[in-house]
Amino acid sequence: MLAAMAVGAPHVRRYTVDRYLALVDEGVLRPDEPVELLEGLIVAEPPQNPAHASATYRTAEALRRAVGRRALVRTQLPFIAGSHSLPEPDVAVVRGAADDYDTAHPTRAVLVVEVADASLVQDRLTKAPIYAAAGVPEYWIVNLCDDRVEVFRRVEPRNARYAETSTAGRGDRIGPAALPGATVAVSELLPRRRG
Repeated sequence: MLAAMAVGAPHVRRYTVDRYLALVDEGVLRPDEPVELLEGLIVAEPPQNPAHASATYRTAEALRRAVGRRALVRTQLPFIAGSHSLPEPDVAVVRGAADDYDTAHPTRAVLVVEVADASLVQDRLTKAPIYAAAGVPEYWIVNLCDDRVEVFRRVEPRNARYAETSTAGRGDRIGPAALPGATVAVSELLPRRRG
C-alpha cells in the first residue's frame, strides 16, 4: 500500500539558492519578481497593503536611527538562509557596510524582521524555522493583526527553532540583544491604529 502511494505522489522540485539565482540570470524570473525561495520552493509574496508598507518603512528607519554605524539596515533584499532558502526579509540588520555586499548577499544577520498581516502564519511557521536554522540570533514579527511585535530569541540552529518568545506592545521598547543600547519604541514600528 505504501509503495502504491509513493508512486502516485507528485514530484515537487526543490531549488537550491544557486539554481534559483540562475533562473534570474537566464531570464526565467525577473529580478523584481514578487517571489522568494523558502526551503527549496519558489513562493509568491503577497502584495503590500499601505499598513504593511508603512510598518516596513517605519521599522527600517527606527532601526537605522538606533544602530547608527554599528550595523547596516537592509530593506526587502535577499538574505541567504542556507542552501535552499533565499528569503527577502522586510528588514535585516547585518554587520558591515554596503560595500561588503556588492558581490554577495549576506549569510549572517544580527536581526531579521518580517512585517505580518496576511503572511502571519507563514512568518511564524515557515520563516521562523528558516531563520533559526540559519543561526539568526533574533527574529521579530511586526504583527499588524494584533498591533504588537513578537520577539524570538535564544536561537537553536540545530533544532531550527527559537527557545524564547515574547511580545511587546505600544509603550514598550525593544532592541537586538547583539547591539546593546540600540533600542526602538514599538510604537515607532507600528502604523497608526485603524478605525
